[in-house]
Amino acid sequence: MIFCDADSRCFVTSLDDIDDSNMAIDNFAAASSSDTDRPVASSAEVPLRTGPPTREELLVHYPAKFTWEQLKTFVNSGDLGLLKRDKKLQIRYDEWAKGMRERYGSIVNYLWDHRLQWGNPDTLSLLPSRLSNCAPESTPESTQVSSDWSSKDSQPQRPTVPPDAPSYFTADTPPEYISIIMNDWPYSVPPEVEHTLIWTRIPIIPPDLPPSIAPRIAQDGLWGFTGSDSPPPSPSLLPSYLPALSEWGVTMDKLVRSPKGTDEEEALVKKDGDEIAKFIKRRWSEDEWETAWFVNPPRLQSVPGLAHIHVFARYKGPDSQT
Repeated sequence: MIFCDADSRCFVTSLDDIDDSNMAIDNFAAASSSDTDRPVASSAEVPLRTGPPTREELLVHYPAKFTWEQLKTFVNSGDLGLLKRDKKLQIRYDEWAKGMRERYGSIVNYLWDHRLQWGNPDTLSLLPSRLSNCAPESTPESTQVSSDWSSKDSQPQRPTVPPDAPSYFTADTPPEYISIIMNDWPYSVPPEVEHTLIWTRIPIIPPDLPPSIAPRIAQDGLWGFTGSDSPPPSPSLLPSYLPALSEWGVTMDKLVRSPKGTDEEEALVKKDGDEIAKFIKRRWSEDEWETAWFVNPPRLQSVPGLAHIHVFARYKGPDSQT
């Protein structure tokens, strides 16, 4: 069996080395990271599968292209299009998505009726989260197809949103309208960062945006940061980090972002993200976690039919907690 620690090191072991076969991956990884006698796993020892990747596959075959500081800078740059998935993983995703569309009719159908666990914890992910503090027990159905979905004609009817549902997302949105899952196809984040998705059955952006900021949010989206006393990295750092995006051909002249607004406009944009920030602070305690969150604008949404929030969450560790 292969386990990977938070420093991207993967180790070959047998189940005999583990007292409890249900031990959490985080606990085992902490122990294995100090065991220098264990051989480091190679790409040959972590075979590539199809469908959503495991943590071991991500660390060995799709190592992170971006640091935590670079990720925060990209989020705060004004162009969320700078956030990328590993190119090879993107090809794998595209192949998988093609099969899901053929079977379910659309990615929205697959998510709404199968993958998302409305109001319940995520039990289908291959990628463990420190918040759940448990290892995946089996291959999730997200890599398979249920027997009752033999064709698009047999798809169950999607439930409708009740007429008394909230008009848009707030920190107090009832759980039955929310599904929080690990991103099965994460962006190229460092191993200590979890990429989580907050899916919701209701809109995230308020319908009555002030006219002075509506076009800006439609083009740029929303973003914010929690869990740090320091301000987020300045967009002025972006030129020094662009080499990390060279394989995507990103240059400063290709950025799509709005100019800085007036103080009043900046305050209005921040206000429209306040409810999201409140929700995130409740789930990812600021004493334990630092996060960068964002809502893609329509031009960048890969699943435009279903609203969701991206969260990059970095566990601070006991030495950094207050």
